[in-house]
Amino acid sequence: MSAQLILKPGKERSLERRHPWVYATAVARVTGKPLSGDTVRVVGHGGEFLAWAAFSPDSAIRARAWSWVEGDVVDAAWIEARVAGALARRAALVSGTNALRLVFGEADGLPGLVVDRYADTLVVQFLAAGVELWRDAIVDALVRLTGCGGVYERSDAAARTREGLAPREGPLRGAAPAAPVPIEELGVRYEVDVAGGHKTGFYLDQRENRARVAAHAAGRRVLNCFCYTGGFTLAALRGGAASTLSIDSSAPALAAARRQQSLNGLDGADCEWREADVFDALKALLAQGERFDLIVLDPPKFAPSVHHVDRAARAYKEINLKALRLLAPGGLLFTFSCSGAIGVDLFQKIVAGAVFDARVDAQMLRRLQAGVDHPMLMTHPEGEYLKGLMLLRT
Repeated sequence: MSAQLILKPGKERSLERRHPWVYATAVARVTGKPLSGDTVRVVGHGGEFLAWAAFSPDSAIRARAWSWVEGDVVDAAWIEARVAGALARRAALVSGTNALRLVFGEADGLPGLVVDRYADTLVVQFLAAGVELWRDAIVDALVRLTGCGGVYERSDAAARTREGLAPREGPLRGAAPAAPVPIEELGVRYEVDVAGGHKTGFYLDQRENRARVAAHAAGRRVLNCFCYTGGFTLAALRGGAASTLSIDSSAPALAAARRQQSLNGLDGADCEWREADVFDALKALLAQGERFDLIVLDPPKFAPSVHHVDRAARAYKEINLKALRLLAPGGLLFTFSCSGAIGVDLFQKIVAGAVFDARVDAQMLRRLQAGVDHPMLMTHPEGEYLKGLMLLRT
């Protein structure tokens, strides 16, 4: 008989509403002796079936739901069917690129699994106990279904440590890429360092937002803050920007950005890459009386947890306030937060406070989010980590 997680009275509601996480504080007791990643039967206090879930004894999220169908059997064939479903959904959603997210964890019914495709190379992250247990079956399925021979693991995120799992990195199929992997996105060529780059090597979630920046860049003076390897900058240049200033504190990232500028034949563009702390650089630009027509703020995660929200809110407000003062009338601000602990409403309030303190008038033209290959499960709002605003200074 399967091991069981028996919930405390009144703790069934979350699973009944198809939220995929079971917190340790909701568990009354565990029967049997499940190991990390084992599939357990989750039942209410009265014994009624709720879900099949992956057990994680070291995590505050004690189990992550695989299925709410009692007749399901979570085995290699079931896992492959889930992977196949995720791939099929992307086929109808994404075009104009050979780089996209194929699997996005809970949204695709595979909690803790991230799979990104860069041309013929797959980069995978196993960030929860359940998918860690099924890692070989998952990789086999991915190779069969995509035809990609190279699979590289980047299971080095903090979420894995919280699951009681040691970081892992390296090739799972084929050899590690000897050079950055070339990809193309909407007419722009990029190089992706799958072994050493941020996340899985590139910010695929910003594809649609890079396209929006390109669509509005013609003739504008563009400032790109926290530019990393220059994704927004290259999109702006391809869109006809008059000039670009891109700022990041990482010299290696800026070196990669310069290589990509050459790769796209944009050496003659009015394009400056500046190594600096963005907070200090914005202050200096204000002191110099600079003005820009389009500004991108895409900072790293300021709030890694709910304990950092207050400090993060101050940081977001500071950079947005300075950017708004640097923005010329009629200019556009694309501002983002990738902190999951900062909700959409809170981020909008922070930016509204910055507008007020900057003593400018601004209109919100649209809310921004991750691309369509990063879907959000409607019963799991925690999956909406990337949020942004497109503002017009009037």
